[in-house]
Amino acid sequence: MEWFQHWFDTTYYHILYQDRNDEEAQLFMCNLTSFLNLKKNSKVLDLPCGKGRHSIFLNSLGFDVIGADLSKNSIAHAKNFENESLSFEVHDMRDPFKTKFDAILNLFTSFGYFDEDEVNIKVLKNLKNGLSENGVLVIDFMNVAFVEKKLVKEEVITKNSIDFNIHRSIENGFIKKDIRFHADGNEHHYNEYVRYITLSTFKKYIAAAGLKLKHTFGDYDLNAFDIENSNRLILVLE
Repeated sequence: MEWFQHWFDTTYYHILYQDRNDEEAQLFMCNLTSFLNLKKNSKVLDLPCGKGRHSIFLNSLGFDVIGADLSKNSIAHAKNFENESLSFEVHDMRDPFKTKFDAILNLFTSFGYFDEDEVNIKVLKNLKNGLSENGVLVIDFMNVAFVEKKLVKEEVITKNSIDFNIHRSIENGFIKKDIRFHADGNEHHYNEYVRYITLSTFKKYIAAAGLKLKHTFGDYDLNAFDIENSNRLILVLE
């Protein structure tokens, strides 16, 4: 198994990240769908969707949403929220889609998991081929320069009486997180690896995938991207 196939499917992953800011995520979705001028009942793919927090909110705004993720446990949880215009399915973003979408959203640094540039470009090609005519792709990535400047190398985060010992580093073109903890009578060790992808590298990927970069933002309020101060790198592609 690759690291994301194992780690994302554990209960410990969701314990560590249980305090994600839903209000911030919902504000971003409101700002983004307004900027994109998405019409009600537009068909939207949220990939990967995790347990569905973005998908569920997007559906409440009136969109026809499919949430997809490689984690079977996350999808099993998300399926509790399905309705006529909201569904969830297990899907690997390296595989093509059978459905066309008006918008595909790749949110919360859910890109760059793969070692080879060719695989990341293949993912972009799949996303491009999943767009309907005039469809739009949004990638919400971190601003790697800002992350590097603010990097906390060592910390302990306690959640549900579990002490997660976290070591962060930047090595061989990856931003890495080493996670160790004791829980349920056992020692656990997981890793997170995300490619160190700058805007210039993204532009190379985008060109190779046959996409066009239309807009670039630096935060969830959709302010302009500033390599020194923006915490996000949000790309709007067609």
